[in-house]
Amino acid sequence: MYPLQINNTTARAISKEGEMLARALLFAALTGIGALLRIPTSPVPVTMQVFFVLLSGMILGPYWGALSQVLYLGMGLCGAPFFAAPPYAGPAVLFGPTGGYLWGFILAAAASGWTSRRLAARERFPGMGYLLAGIVGIAAIYSCGTAWLGAWLSLNGAGASAAFALGVKPFILVDLLKALGAATLARTVPRKWSLTV
Repeated sequence: MYPLQINNTTARAISKEGEMLARALLFAALTGIGALLRIPTSPVPVTMQVFFVLLSGMILGPYWGALSQVLYLGMGLCGAPFFAAPPYAGPAVLFGPTGGYLWGFILAAAASGWTSRRLAARERFPGMGYLLAGIVGIAAIYSCGTAWLGAWLSLNGAGASAAFALGVKPFILVDLLKALGAATLARTVPRKWSLTV
């Protein structure tokens, strides 16, 4: 058998992939820690998760940002107490009333990553590109979360129309502030921290 030959370009690509996976794991853990920083409100608590979800997309890009949130959901599904709603881990949370918001994290990271790549690179308004990316990410979370919450409320004898009042209206202002914070921080991170995908 011949020894495996890896040229410098391939070695650098493998090294970069490993670095990006480590960063995705870091953002998965940060999103979990963000769930621990919560103000209990019913049925959707106020947490710092949205901040880290948006930041993961802005810094890591659409692919690695979304992967970080898949890893986050995997951690919670396997028992890490990283979800904001009781019992804080396991499938009961992922398929409970707030499950749509959690699934929406994947879409939000991808959407904020894609938007920031398209808009933040334009030199005229780089900060505005990140802020718009954050708003797009929030819209993705709200879309998934309220649709899911509305269906859950309907199945449990409540009106689906209450989903907006319970799952969006109380959080809009604070989530916009999180988007602003994520956009501000993302601008300070060196571009070498991310790939172009």
